[in-house]
Amino acid sequence: MASEEAVTLADIEAAAARLSGVVRDLPLHSARWLSDIAGGPVFLATENLQRAGSFKIRGAYNRLAQLTTPERDAGVVAASAGNHAQGVALAAGMLGIHATIFMPRSASMPKVVATQDYGAEVRFHGATLDEAIAEAKEFAEVTGALFISPFDHADIVAGQGTLGLEILAQRPDAKTVVVCTGGGGLLAGVALALKSLRPDITVVGAQAAGAAAYPPSLVAGHPVPLSMMRTMADGIAVGRPGDIPFALVQRYVDDIRVVSEDSLARAQLKLLERSKLVVEPGGAAAVAAIMDDPDSFETPAVAVLSGGNVDPLIMMRVIRHGLTAGGRFTQITVHMPDRPGSLAGLLGEIAAMDANVVDVSHLRTNPRLAVDEVEITIDLETRGADHRDQLLARLRDAGYRVVAP
Repeated sequence: MASEEAVTLADIEAAAARLSGVVRDLPLHSARWLSDIAGGPVFLATENLQRAGSFKIRGAYNRLAQLTTPERDAGVVAASAGNHAQGVALAAGMLGIHATIFMPRSASMPKVVATQDYGAEVRFHGATLDEAIAEAKEFAEVTGALFISPFDHADIVAGQGTLGLEILAQRPDAKTVVVCTGGGGLLAGVALALKSLRPDITVVGAQAAGAAAYPPSLVAGHPVPLSMMRTMADGIAVGRPGDIPFALVQRYVDDIRVVSEDSLARAQLKLLERSKLVVEPGGAAAVAAIMDDPDSFETPAVAVLSGGNVDPLIMMRVIRHGLTAGGRFTQITVHMPDRPGSLAGLLGEIAAMDANVVDVSHLRTNPRLAVDEVEITIDLETRGADHRDQLLARLRDAGYRVVAP
């Protein structure tokens, strides 16, 4: 068993042997659309298609498969927003171990149901993952069940690192690998595997701006908890880096990129449209980082899609957000005279620009309006940011008082 103090390449190789026949052997996908942006070949590591929908089965199975008989008999407990929960539940079911999973109350229902379907007992606690983790640890102390960390254990890191071996086996010429990052278990394991075999390769972590714990922690030289988090990327929303991953990230990772909610939504939408891949917001962080600054990533590059367990309701909101961020869905607000024919004239200008009207609403009670004015809000489908800007310019040139966007 890997020690608590360190993880080695030998640990990752042993984990790979342990996981043979357990994890799916997924080929890297070429992403021509992303390659065109980056100016060279970019490939996608599609862990969104992995068993249980993410890379988490790697670390979970590697950890549980090494438990002693008394530890297995006592059962295991974990805390997760969804992906680690499913990984532990699946691994425990395969190994005949009872699993209790604590999930934050905000966990998406598809992840909850999948975790239960794998045979785990699900309990809800707290509004954040960190609160669920604290409750799971207390449960472990009271019941004797073994707490299975999402990322802060050597066996977990070693299991996640097996993805790095697979990437190099398929793309030995890779120059850059970009990895979605929360607590750091996947990034640490992949970086250790890659750098041990190819010291010249560049490894980059990608975090959501609303939950980016690694940049301040790396500056401080030790894990620093965030005072607050706000991101749709629940799978990588971790308020404090793990101690074991942090030490490895410090040593082996070349850079951490932070991506906005708009960038995550755009990346998720592009992956859906162009690569036909369903990826959760956190799972799209690596692609978002490349899209944000394509010239800074040496190719051939590999972007890890860390998970695909996304709530359809969230997907609907993200798609709309992505369309809006990309200029393909636009909401405009216009203040104009409240008289017959005014709306028809406005809609005529919009039609002349080949924009499609989705919805129209009127408001006459805004205190910013004159007594003879009406506020018209129109939802539009446009062809992109340039088309949107041309439409807004035409309306303003025609004398319309566009107050938003």
